[in-house]
Amino acid sequence: MRLPVVTAVAAWAVTSACQSLPVTRNIWARDVDYKALSEKLSSSAQVYYPGSDEFEEASTRWSNLEPPTVNIVVVPGTENDVVETVKFAQKKELPFLAYNGAHGAITTLGKMTSGIEIYLDQLSGVHIAEDGNTVTIAGGTKSKLVTDTLWQAGKQTVTGACECVSYLGPALGGGHGWLQGRHGLIADQFESMNIVLANGTLVTLDSSSELWWAVKGAGHNFGIVISVTSKIFDIEHRDWAIEIITFSGDKVEEIYEAVNNYLLKNGTQPTDVINWSYWVNNPDADASNPVIQVIIIQEGVKAVDSTYTAPFHSMGPISIEPQSGSYTDLAEWVGITTTSGPCQKNGAMNPRFPNYLETYNVTAQKKAYEVFAAGVRGASVFNNSLVTFDGYSTGGVKFIDADSTAFPYRDQNVLVGPLIAYMPDGADLDEKAAQLGKQIRQILHEGTGREHVRAYVNYAYGDEGSEGWYGSESWRQSRLLSLKKKYDPNGMFSYYAPVA
Repeated sequence: MRLPVVTAVAAWAVTSACQSLPVTRNIWARDVDYKALSEKLSSSAQVYYPGSDEFEEASTRWSNLEPPTVNIVVVPGTENDVVETVKFAQKKELPFLAYNGAHGAITTLGKMTSGIEIYLDQLSGVHIAEDGNTVTIAGGTKSKLVTDTLWQAGKQTVTGACECVSYLGPALGGGHGWLQGRHGLIADQFESMNIVLANGTLVTLDSSSELWWAVKGAGHNFGIVISVTSKIFDIEHRDWAIEIITFSGDKVEEIYEAVNNYLLKNGTQPTDVINWSYWVNNPDADASNPVIQVIIIQEGVKAVDSTYTAPFHSMGPISIEPQSGSYTDLAEWVGITTTSGPCQKNGAMNPRFPNYLETYNVTAQKKAYEVFAAGVRGASVFNNSLVTFDGYSTGGVKFIDADSTAFPYRDQNVLVGPLIAYMPDGADLDEKAAQLGKQIRQILHEGTGREHVRAYVNYAYGDEGSEGWYGSESWRQSRLLSLKKKYDPNGMFSYYAPVA
């Protein structure tokens, strides 16, 4: 029986969210309050008002749990349009928020009310330097365009795995990706960036800048990045392979013991190997409980080495699905292309409850699986939910000095992302969803023996707090707060995982 991994992410799904906005004429007369802004914007800028299809498309988010409320959408056509919009918002004392893929599900976004959306969709482009060592990427560029453009030129860099998210959105929170085992996080590739600060000035940052440390991990708090120049690399391996091995849930302890022993290897996972797993309902495979899909990916081969797969084959899986191809096939293999579930917006609530693990506590894995299964099986309103375990290779991430960026969790080996997906039906249901997600997270957290939850800020639910998002060390918190006070004293950038 063939059970493609796309079933694991079908939960995220229905209509495409990765379309370019239609060209529409500027309509200024609807609201005289914005006339002063209209006179400052370029002829290529767009403005969308409530009631229009363009407004609806541009302001819709992937998760509708506590979304920001938007009065007007400004679609900049130039860098200066962002500057003028921020200045206008400051003058009028209006909140504003930059949008890109709109896949962030954090509940702090709901604090942005009656504000201006700055939708960066038109600021898209990828320009490779003549020397072939760097690429300049515009602020609204989606990851797929970066990957495809570089690949055609024989180059690549670290991007987020999902094709429809922006290049920069994940990067400002550190940014995990397929190639991080070789090169580090997305943010580790930055050479310089053009950024609009809270006071409306456009500045260029690089390693000599005071804010350089902060924007690589807590960048959402300090400005709107208009473009970034990043390192790129010659393609080292064109061949990639994958095996998707599907199990019934009763093998949860055996599975994660094997992952510890044969893949994670106490944090020394080989650079060319990536291991993911999903817990997800698939009635075709198991009508009673969620299945566990183990996903092993290897670079530079046409078939995954049996050293990594044989221990799982011996456990009696429901199915084994091998595939081979190139780097550009990865998103399709794991169901995160622009037309796959994670890139769709269907009005659902999609809160996530992330945590990092150094290794798998198999007792905690079993307990968490049982709670998840009880909450999502059968006709549950949460039956489209899933739990993801992303075991990227970490050598390149750990090679970077942990104190050199605001991203705090370089020593961690597995990114956990419980996703409780459901259609809206009132506050009581929201609370039940939160209880389920938090219970799963808490069980896995207790299995680590650590005091503080370590949460990937790009997956954050919203209750983890600054210590959870940016590290509990006092020096990290003090440094972020000091920079925030200096560069954004009025808290204009305080709607996505605020440091204060």
